[in-house]
Amino acid sequence: MSKKYELLTDDTVASCDGTLYRIRSLRDIPELGVSIGDMGGYIESEKNLTHSGNAWVSGNAWVFGNAWVSGNAWVFGNARVSGNAWVFGNARVSGNARVSDDARVSDGARVSDDARVFGNAWVFGNVRVSGNAKVFGNALIANLRHILALGPIGSEDGTFTLFRTDSDPCVTRGCFSGTLDEFEKAVNDTHGDNQHGQEYRAVIALARVRVREWEARS
Repeated sequence: MSKKYELLTDDTVASCDGTLYRIRSLRDIPELGVSIGDMGGYIESEKNLTHSGNAWVSGNAWVFGNAWVSGNAWVFGNARVSGNAWVFGNARVSGNARVSDDARVSDGARVSDDARVFGNAWVFGNVRVSGNAKVFGNALIANLRHILALGPIGSEDGTFTLFRTDSDPCVTRGCFSGTLDEFEKAVNDTHGDNQHGQEYRAVIALARVRVREWEARS
């Protein structure tokens, strides 16, 4: 199999794992607007990006560690893919998004903006994870309705994220992560009946409707 790209030893950046090398295309990838000679993003070694298919890393994106980009996947912008993460199929990771640990992003999934996907999370199908959403643990996101992200909300104008897992649904908001019941208790303890508390309780009510939908379809 002919090589799709080469590593440029005179154009590097340093990561926590070592040195990353900018890539340069050795063939056209018309689906992504890439021509022979175009510069791509940065990878640690050829173990990070397949030479088959149309998979590509561009812009200031980094792929390092044991992370793997394959199929027709595209990592671009300032995105970072690291650890043992896999991005494959027709997936897209962009913006300042981070995919790490043992996470998987596949099929037509999109992870963008400042979103984080990590742990053992698997995002696939036509799912969009964006904004400041955090998806982690044993998350199993197969369609758009398996995640609920709302914001700005709270005193820090952050993002409330509810997502489906292989056990109890999980909530993240700022430094909090836990179940919906645990989040409701934290809201009551912290905000009582002030404006933020009222906003959060409205969101919690909507989240419970979404969870009942998941339960009905399981």
